[in-house]
Amino acid sequence: MRALVTGASGFVGRALCARLDRPRVLSRSPARTKESLGAVEPFPWDAEGGPPPLEAVEGADAVFHLAGDPVAEGRWTAEKKRRIRDSRVLGTRHLVEALAAAKARPRVLVAFSAVGFYGDRGDEELTEASGPGAGFLADVCREWEAEAARARDLGVRVVHLRLGVVLGEGGGALKKMLLPFRLGLGGPLGDGRQWMPWIHRDDVVGLALFAAETGSLSGPVNAAGPAPATNRGFTKALGRVLRRPALFPVPRFVLRLGFGEMAAVLLGSQRVVPKAARDAGYRFRHGEVEGALRAILAKG
Repeated sequence: MRALVTGASGFVGRALCARLDRPRVLSRSPARTKESLGAVEPFPWDAEGGPPPLEAVEGADAVFHLAGDPVAEGRWTAEKKRRIRDSRVLGTRHLVEALAAAKARPRVLVAFSAVGFYGDRGDEELTEASGPGAGFLADVCREWEAEAARARDLGVRVVHLRLGVVLGEGGGALKKMLLPFRLGLGGPLGDGRQWMPWIHRDDVVGLALFAAETGSLSGPVNAAGPAPATNRGFTKALGRVLRRPALFPVPRFVLRLGFGEMAAVLLGSQRVVPKAARDAGYRFRHGEVEGALRAILAKG
């Protein structure tokens, strides 16, 4: 498979590139990306500035589009929210413009999105047939997916991978959690009853490759583990794996004081199930959260 990857230097992008044969990658810093990732073919691209070089797109079999400003880093100032939106919406628009200009277009665009599409939905079970929610992230995801969907008019199959909280060694959300838990100071966020759609990074990469290779799969695909967990359930599982107590909840008002509007990401509830992936025949490597955590922490 001749693959093109955006967002290749991120937590998921690095793992994806490791599973591909010398992929092309789009990056603001091609030399640094080449040094970091090794066996890749880098091309320069400023996602907000315009379309990527045509030679990067021409002849690719599959495009994996992960690029976007990190959502869970820093307070959501007006400028931060602009970067979150524009890096995704304008970046995807510009990428599809390059696909339109290519003579030899890819067969498939695997465009990453997020479970933030659903908003805060309490205990409602959410499949790919569920409608969008309300709020900033839901609005961004809806616009983001709409831009990617324009590639269908070019004869390109489009899959929207709606990512949950990605767990893996050496980075991501779990890395930020480990220190307080190892000190015995971990605990649920708020009341802990909010559903936390987790997924192991191995399964994110597995799903992305499965989506690229499965011609019958298109549209939204929930990239979340098959056994949803509440934040409290996740917290207890992590405490058991680390053999530490997890008894210190972080009150909602503390999260709102510390993170501002971004606290909505930590406190929102999405009981997401991966119906489309299971129906298409994908088999998850990590089916429940405690086993996933044990597999990760055994390596680190």
